[in-house]
Amino acid sequence: MIVLGLTGSIGMGKSTTARMFAEAGVPVHDSDDAVHRLYAGKAAPLVEAAFPGTLKDGAIDRAELSKHVLGKPEALKQLESIVHPLVRADADAFLARHRLAGAPLAVLDIPLLFETGGRNRVDKVVVVTAEPEIQRQRVLARPGMTEAKFAAILAKQVPDAEKRRRADYLIDTGLGMDSARAAVAAIVTDLVGG
Repeated sequence: MIVLGLTGSIGMGKSTTARMFAEAGVPVHDSDDAVHRLYAGKAAPLVEAAFPGTLKDGAIDRAELSKHVLGKPEALKQLESIVHPLVRADADAFLARHRLAGAPLAVLDIPLLFETGGRNRVDKVVVVTAEPEIQRQRVLARPGMTEAKFAAILAKQVPDAEKRRRADYLIDTGLGMDSARAAVAAIVTDLVGG
């Protein structure tokens, strides 16, 4: 089974592209979805112990948690040390299930693939990208997003130009949905045939 890593900076269209792979019949593991599940499960008591007051109604309140870690590198490292191993175990179980089922290709949607050393976990990498103006519009349209939050997020991500340089495949989501869907189909065909 070929493992394809899907990544891209914030606002580049990674989640939409992941859905396109799923629509093309490729199993997709979404790290953000895994975090949401873990925040309501295994990770909840661990995160609450590290960041008291973040557990509400049996799940971690992401808005409350961001108050504890945004702009605080040590706190963020602590959170990542709790969450990243759990997400990785979730992804490993996903890959094992699909390997057993005989899937020829699976996608790991990893927002911080290059930042977290995830390159060695995948066979090929596809990077979603778009022009900086498009990225900025998309991100600032999100509820609760501010210029300061956007700048803080970008500061901890590998620059888009570097991600593009390190990619095996590129999908420019700024060219529209049909173009992105065609790029996804071309990648699937290239990796596993048509």
